[in-house]
Amino acid sequence: MKLSLTHTLTFSLPGSGRSVQHLLLTAVNSPQQRIERWSITMPGFTEAATFRDGYGNRAHLASQTKRSEPLTATITGTVETTDKAGVLGRLEYDPPPALFRRPSELTKPDPALIDGIGSDGGRIAQLHELMGRVHERLSGPSQSQSEGKQEQSLGSRDPAAFTHAFIGGARTLDIPARYVTGYLYDEGAATFHAWAEAWDEGLGWIGFDAMLDVCPTDQYIRLASGLDATCTMPIRSVPVWDEMPAETVEIVAE
Repeated sequence: MKLSLTHTLTFSLPGSGRSVQHLLLTAVNSPQQRIERWSITMPGFTEAATFRDGYGNRAHLASQTKRSEPLTATITGTVETTDKAGVLGRLEYDPPPALFRRPSELTKPDPALIDGIGSDGGRIAQLHELMGRVHERLSGPSQSQSEGKQEQSLGSRDPAAFTHAFIGGARTLDIPARYVTGYLYDEGAATFHAWAEAWDEGLGWIGFDAMLDVCPTDQYIRLASGLDATCTMPIRSVPVWDEMPAETVEIVAE
């Protein structure tokens, strides 16, 4: 499937001086997608440095030397996607899968989500059962009572909540799992989205979208991955000091 998108991000810069923007907004070729065209337009991007970060993502550092409020970044692209039932496999710049067994604050496990999940059916069956449990737990109706009144909600619609819950459960089962950002097409429109990937020794990385209870299809465009949402922020701003305040530096000679 050929997917085209235009995504505009508008945000304010921190502080009052210069800053550097760390961007994880570049899609790269993989077994599930082939990039035909991809560009990012924002002040300072034409001189941006590019590198592979510790998670294998293609990152950019764009400096802002002049104050501009608000700052706008526009991403445009055309990608040919293939439905591989969520199987991503192994990517060229991937770190060792064991890195993604590491716990994080956002992926604390819920013991109830993995209670009773056995290994008799194999790892793939475990992961599908976990995805179904996370989907049911977080998207189902919930009830609360306060001041004598009972309230009912329809559950979460935040993809980050589903993804963190799935990752926490997978890691508790000793399965490497990572947080993934990208775009999801629905009825001709693309939205920024998040899902998980879990490791299988035979198939490599496999995607699981617990919010929708499906493995990623050809309607997904993959951008970046990391331990959790804090590692995959599309844009992170870092203030730049023209001079380091003396009171913040202490040098001790021995």
